[in-house]
Amino acid sequence: MLAHGGCSPLVVVVGAAADEVVPLLSAGVQAVVATEWAEGMGASLRAGLSALEELDPVPDAALVHLVDLPGVTAAAVARLAALSGPGALIRAAYESRPAHPVLLGRAHWAGVRAAATGDAGARSYLSGHPELELVECGDLAVPDDVDTPEQLARITRERPRSRTD
Repeated sequence: MLAHGGCSPLVVVVGAAADEVVPLLSAGVQAVVATEWAEGMGASLRAGLSALEELDPVPDAALVHLVDLPGVTAAAVARLAALSGPGALIRAAYESRPAHPVLLGRAHWAGVRAAATGDAGARSYLSGHPELELVECGDLAVPDDVDTPEQLARITRERPRSRTD
């Protein structure tokens, strides 16, 4: 879905189950292990941004997306990815409510890493930031969080996935 939305390179941050997840990744996807994963989402975000800074060339921006949001489509990703740039600070919104994905321009990475602690990720950096733009994606996707097999089965029944999701 991220590749179909125009994201490249693809970097996936893994933690506790890294040994189980890495073999499942598609060819060309770089796995980054968040060694401090037990700290929470902030550790994963810091690890991912640090890995991006080591790439050559360093990307202009990072599109951050969580794996437990299967209703977010490639079209929603593409809408944000089209706005990519070093100064981008953009968050998807659904009926004007901020959610994922989030586009972080390279100029914001140091600030995001400094603020990313515990399970809050970039929340404190984004909250009230004067440069943050919300981009409505409710016409393209559903940001429902899926944490159980039962929730995933329900969503799959309600909305069959297409090849471009």
